[in-house]
Amino acid sequence: MQRYGRFFIWKGIRMITLLVAICFISFILMKKSPIDPIQAYIGADMLSVGPEQREQIAEYWGLNDPLLVQFKNWSQAVLTGDLGTSMIYRRPVSEVIGQRFINSIVLMMVAWALSGIIGFVLGVIAAMKKGTWIDRVIKWYSFTLASTPTFWMGLIMLIVFSVWLGWLPIGLGVPVGILADEVTLLSRIKHLILPALTLSIVGVSNVALHTRQKLVDVLESDYILFAKARGESGFLLFWRHGLRNIALPAITLQFAGFSELFGGAVLAEQVFSYPGLGQATVEAGLRGDVPLLLGIVIFTTIFVFVGNLIADLIYYVVDPRTKEEST
Repeated sequence: MQRYGRFFIWKGIRMITLLVAICFISFILMKKSPIDPIQAYIGADMLSVGPEQREQIAEYWGLNDPLLVQFKNWSQAVLTGDLGTSMIYRRPVSEVIGQRFINSIVLMMVAWALSGIIGFVLGVIAAMKKGTWIDRVIKWYSFTLASTPTFWMGLIMLIVFSVWLGWLPIGLGVPVGILADEVTLLSRIKHLILPALTLSIVGVSNVALHTRQKLVDVLESDYILFAKARGESGFLLFWRHGLRNIALPAITLQFAGFSELFGGAVLAEQVFSYPGLGQATVEAGLRGDVPLLLGIVIFTTIFVFVGNLIADLIYYVVDPRTKEEST
């Protein structure tokens, strides 16, 4: 129990340090960007607003204060749970993030599960069929996907399944012209399929190639040769001696891919106009919505850190070597 306490204390210190550093850097970059936050707040009524009104808006938002004073005021508000008000949506940042995150988490979790399962299966098949045409096809497929941009794959999926075949909707999270209360679960799933498939297809390569290489190393070890000499082969050999050795690295890689998953979700949501957190991030960055962008930065940092923490915890609990090193 004491080992777990030290583990969580150390991880907590790292998370706090990471959050402070990322928030400060993001705050500085947003303030030094050429985007005018007052213009982003006013929007299309820019020409009807005079200098005095601009000054009042800047004073209201504290934009005339020194940079460090602005960061201090914002940090104090965040510590009390107040992330500020979005300049684009005119709503509390926490409310915007909560609403958009529900859409994004469904998209990312479906894509995350599909990419992990498909990648693991393809890696196992490639390793078990090493040197055959099946192995070469899977490696070619994985290397091609590793160099494929998410937005390009999304456009291809959109053209094929929405434009040419007409099987799935072109974009958005729900059908156009339908009230929110009238949207069915089937409609939401149909609008989710293409973005989720795009993310999962692109995310297959890392897991597949890593699993293949790990299993190849395992199959070439001495105890596998001894098992083969005893008559074990095929799926039985993999189940008894291979699965346990490659499952942990694959799980760790999958959880560590949370950051890449969110980055891919930003592009996929833009291509499909999916109303998730990624699309809100792009809008906040382009229109200078500093409170919303910084709130998203905090949220996604915690999200990615928790994913890596779960991977480390799984290794710490399951792998006895980590326990021996900590004692």
